[in-house]
Amino acid sequence: MELDYKRIVVTFLMHLGDVVLTTPFLEVLRKAAPHSHITYVIDEKLQDVMKYNPYINELITVDKKGRHNSIQGLNEVARQINAHGRPDIVINLHPNERTSYLAWKIHGKITTGMSHFLFRPFMTKYTRLDRRTRHAADMYINVLEQLGVTDTVNHGLCIESCPAWNDEVTTFYTSHGIQPNDILIGFNIGSAVPEKRWPAERFADVADYFGNKGYKTIFFGGPMDLEMVQPVVDKMKTTPIVATGAFTIGTLAAAMKWCDLLITNDSGPMHVGISQGVPIVALYGPSNPFFYGPYQAKSIVLESMDNYEIGKSMKQVIKEGKYKGISVITTEQVIKAAETLLDEYKR
Repeated sequence: MELDYKRIVVTFLMHLGDVVLTTPFLEVLRKAAPHSHITYVIDEKLQDVMKYNPYINELITVDKKGRHNSIQGLNEVARQINAHGRPDIVINLHPNERTSYLAWKIHGKITTGMSHFLFRPFMTKYTRLDRRTRHAADMYINVLEQLGVTDTVNHGLCIESCPAWNDEVTTFYTSHGIQPNDILIGFNIGSAVPEKRWPAERFADVADYFGNKGYKTIFFGGPMDLEMVQPVVDKMKTTPIVATGAFTIGTLAAAMKWCDLLITNDSGPMHVGISQGVPIVALYGPSNPFFYGPYQAKSIVLESMDNYEIGKSMKQVIKEGKYKGISVITTEQVIKAAETLLDEYKR
């Protein structure tokens, strides 16, 4: 399929981590279509991820929980996309009903990618997502391979910052006494899935270990993570910076870029950290890091499972009741992994 000199619309309304994982797809698409006009359709709450992405020309946002949470709302988005003419190609990367409906309603000359089964008959070319042999980032790139793209080399995850975000973060760190030569260890301890959360007292022990060595420690996360962060801070003997709820996604990326290391549960902000080139110690619960682990990152992954059954979802693993829990990962393992990365990637 010829992709260059086209108007291309990419539809993807998934969550934070998933959206960040589509950034290599966009780099590969831009290389294959250097003269095309590329529009990315995104959940409004996540627009910071793509706001300054160098591989797209236009960002269209969808208020999924608000004004666009209806057929009429999605029709409004489709009309906005079509205001300058009917797109040549629509590539849908997620097969849920909402995104599939929108991809269909745009009425591109060609509609391809994934789709909910109800809308597959209206697609020009349906491409499956390879959920069995590829990392998620490569799974999205494979959609382009199925369209004939052969050059899939990319530079990994990407969230571009801007001067305003950088200035805000500099002011924040300066106000907390952070100096350029300080070693800064970031912690991302939240997760929407309880089984992915490493115990609070162990995060406290690891943060104290580095705090006692004279390093600075900082806790990230959104406002919903405060109830998880506070018990950790309460258990600590050293004093961390609590930035939980302090940043937007854009300023979070800029703030993470200051870190020498990020210790993190498996969650969306982990991928934000990776997009900034930060070395990562990733703690994995019942999900398989082969598919959703750190992508092209300076990382050490600590796993709580000995083996994974391909095709079995995280929810199935939990439901079976045999999962031992993420607490099988020890404090000593995390500290060792952290020191290994700190030593390897000294600034």
